[in-house]
Amino acid sequence: MQYAALVRPALDRVYSAMRMAAREQCRRVSEQTGLRPGLNTSFYFGLLARPMPAAAFAAVTAYSGGDMSDELAQGVMAVDGHGTWSLTPRGRDFTLALQQAVADGAQEHWGRAHIATMPGLAALPRLAELLAVLLEAGQATGGPAFAAAAPVYEPAGASYALRVSTRMGALRHHRGDAHRAAWAAAGLTLDELRALDAADPLRAAVEDDTNRRDAPVYEALTEAQRWEFLALLAALPG
Repeated sequence: MQYAALVRPALDRVYSAMRMAAREQCRRVSEQTGLRPGLNTSFYFGLLARPMPAAAFAAVTAYSGGDMSDELAQGVMAVDGHGTWSLTPRGRDFTLALQQAVADGAQEHWGRAHIATMPGLAALPRLAELLAVLLEAGQATGGPAFAAAAPVYEPAGASYALRVSTRMGALRHHRGDAHRAAWAAAGLTLDELRALDAADPLRAAVEDDTNRRDAPVYEALTEAQRWEFLALLAALPG
C-alpha cells in the first residue's frame, strides 16, 4: 500500500508532463490528417492492439463521459451491437500517427538534461524493462480498463521513448481500475465522491482502498527494483 501511494504521484508527474510536451506534435498530426483526436489519443496503446469491450469502455470513460459522436462522425471508430468499440482503417492510421507523435514528443522532452548528472534518455531501456514486468503482472490483478490496455501495441523497431510512453500510459489504468472499484465498494457514485471534502475520512478511506487494490501489481518487482523504478521516474523531467 505504501509503495503504491508513493509511486503514484511520480508516475503521474512524468506521464502528464510528457503528454503536455507532445501536444505540438499531436496537433500537427491533426492538421495533416484533418482529424480530431478523441478516445484514441488517450487509449491508443490498447485500441491499436484490440477492440474495447463495453465494460472497458464504461470504465475508461467513467470520469470524462462516453460521448463518442465525434469519433463516429469522423469515421475513426465504430461500435457493434454488443457495445464493443474498435478503430476503423482510417482511425487506425490516424492513431498510429498519434502514437508516434507522442513518442517523438517524449523523446525530445526526456532528452532535455537540465542537470548534467540526470540520465535522461539513458534511463529509458531499463524503465521499459521494468514497465514490461508490471504490465505482465497486471494481467492477474487489473480490472476491465487495464485488460483492454495491455498487452500494449508497439510497432516493430519501436524506440525506447515509444515503448516507455506507451507502457506508462497503460500502467496508469491499473490504478484507475483500483480507484473505481474503491469508491464503488464504499457505496459512492462518482458525483458523491467528487462532492466529498478533501479532509473527509471517507475520501481518505477510498484512497487507502485504492492503494490496497493497486499495490499487488508492484509485488512483481523485488524491493530493490521498486526503488529503482521510482528512482528512474525521478530522473526524468516533469
